[in-house]
Amino acid sequence: MGTVTNFFLCSFVVVMAQGEVKLQPDRPFLKVLHNGRAELECCYNATKLLDFTWYIRVQAENITLDPTIVNISELVTARTKKTKDGHCSILTFSSVQLNDTGLYLCWLNNSNINLFTYGTYLHVYKPLEKTLNLSENTKNKILTAEGILLFLCVLLPAATLICQSKKLSELEKKKVKREEENIYQGLNLDDCCETYEQIERALAHGPYQDVCNIKEEEEEIQLEKP
Repeated sequence: MGTVTNFFLCSFVVVMAQGEVKLQPDRPFLKVLHNGRAELECCYNATKLLDFTWYIRVQAENITLDPTIVNISELVTARTKKTKDGHCSILTFSSVQLNDTGLYLCWLNNSNINLFTYGTYLHVYKPLEKTLNLSENTKNKILTAEGILLFLCVLLPAATLICQSKKLSELEKKKVKREEENIYQGLNLDDCCETYEQIERALAHGPYQDVCNIKEEEEEIQLEKP
């Protein structure tokens, strides 16, 4: 609740002071590497020189805290400079840390004016460290080994299927041959011989008797009846 109240109060003060002071646009966002150098700047146009005080607003556990004064030290310095359009304050970080992340604002004040600038959000990041520090030669060897393993994973199943197909084909041929051999099992050879002789005799003499010559040949040849 206090944060919301402060925000509306600051907005009201800014509106009241716009007639005397014109704020120049701040840089909205600045991303800096950990232990890097960063410079934040806030400027305004006015006939009178105002006092600069740097504040930081941070967010903790989804709650935005009230602005706090930036501690000036050897690593964090502040200076002012005059430009052709007005005056500026520069906040310099010689080596930013992760806890320096936040929204930085300038508090401008004198006897009649008290207001915050728009502010710049400083984001300090740390690059991801390599879990395994491998050289390029080692990476190439690993990729080659992965390619060989992938090839084997494709080749071995295919070779196994081909071998199984050949075995099934050989078993099928053996089965057909065994069935052909079993056709003649259980047959009586004497019956087969008699049947064969009858077929041969029928083919040699014909299936019918000669009616015209039956009397003449009755004594000599015994014709078979149909």
